[in-house]
Amino acid sequence: MSKKLYVGNLSYSVTDQHLVDAFSQCGTVETAKVIMDRDSGRSKGFAFVEMSSSTEASNSINQLNGSQLDGRAMNVSEAKPQAPRDNSRSRY
Repeated sequence: MSKKLYVGNLSYSVTDQHLVDAFSQCGTVETAKVIMDRDSGRSKGFAFVEMSSSTEASNSINQLNGSQLDGRAMNVSEAKPQAPRDNSRSRY
């Protein structure tokens, strides 16, 4: 069963491939996706990486949390489910 990780404090120049290269040392990377701002097209400074097993995800957290990637110390943790959005804004 795959496990999704949150990766924060990324340099704006980090790409999906940079993440695959970094996390591959801990196991099989299913997906790696840097989150981009839809208006500017620039990285938001965080990403999600999906490892192929819980063991590989734990190893990634232990080995890579706080390690340098492109000059910045990454924050690696287990991804939490996205909270539902409240779209009931007032229409005044």
